[in-house]
Amino acid sequence: MSSIHRIFQLGNQWPTQDPFLFCAFHHDYFPKGNGKLGPDASLEGRNLGQDFANKDGWNMYHGQTVPGFPHHPHRGFETVTIVEKGIADHFDSLGAKGRFGEGDVQWMTAGKGVQHSEMFPLLKTDATNELLLFQIWLNLPSKDKMVDAHYKMLWNEDIPIITVENGVSIKLIAGDYQDQKALSPTPNSWAANSANHVSIWIVTVEANSEWTVPGSGDLVNRSVYFFEGDEIQVEGYEIPVLHGMHVSSEKELIIKNASKPAKFLLIQGKPIGEPVAQQGPFVMNTYQEINEAIMEYRKTEFGGWPWDKHDPTNEKEKGRFALHADGREETK
Repeated sequence: MSSIHRIFQLGNQWPTQDPFLFCAFHHDYFPKGNGKLGPDASLEGRNLGQDFANKDGWNMYHGQTVPGFPHHPHRGFETVTIVEKGIADHFDSLGAKGRFGEGDVQWMTAGKGVQHSEMFPLLKTDATNELLLFQIWLNLPSKDKMVDAHYKMLWNEDIPIITVENGVSIKLIAGDYQDQKALSPTPNSWAANSANHVSIWIVTVEANSEWTVPGSGDLVNRSVYFFEGDEIQVEGYEIPVLHGMHVSSEKELIIKNASKPAKFLLIQGKPIGEPVAQQGPFVMNTYQEINEAIMEYRKTEFGGWPWDKHDPTNEKEKGRFALHADGREETK
């Protein structure tokens, strides 16, 4: 029997399996910046506030002057934001803020409710500003949906990168591989319990190499997304770039790459196995709980928005840093 359950084309939102909700994929070639962190290019013809058309190879998303996502709420799940290329500015309703990118990962537990913004400042004024970003939505079980909001930085310099075979390397964002373990996620994460076998890997397979995805004795949902390269061969299938697979975790899967270097995102985890009710940025177990979340947000705004703009950015000269709600600051 084939190890491949399903093959699908990849767009901006990738299909996932329990315990994941979906994965957003952003790859923009923004023009040089205008010195005010926005694009030095005409915005004519763009549907500002809802620009996902990829005109000229980039999007403003919900941004009006700086690309990105002005403040918006979440409840009942986690976001794992991987910025492989480019920069993201984070602000939230807890009073925390930061700037991260070039391989950094932000792990945020929304829990009982938080607002945050994610803007993509265009720092380079003399060259293209490339952004390559994944945002994975990881569900929380019912017992943890109302925990306090929390966020943690996994800095690129601290994330293990493992050479596993000739021409194959794994960036270990979550989970473990052989004797190597990833950095710890947030405390209430489904990934915090090793029995849930949550893994998030970015895998590079050089040309004329192959990657043997190891089998697991545990029943987990596993997905592999081929986001950069040309074409791969898997169990007799020729699969072009920007395609994904839901695959069996119980036996090995051999991926052959005879062309230019290929990159993959692998996510897997033990399913939570609970009902999922979702409306926009709220993910609960029942629609009654969704209605309660909406009513509470209208009443409290999950603590309000302490910043003077709905799309704040850090100073242009600021480096990578994280200022947490308790006043603790990390710098890189």
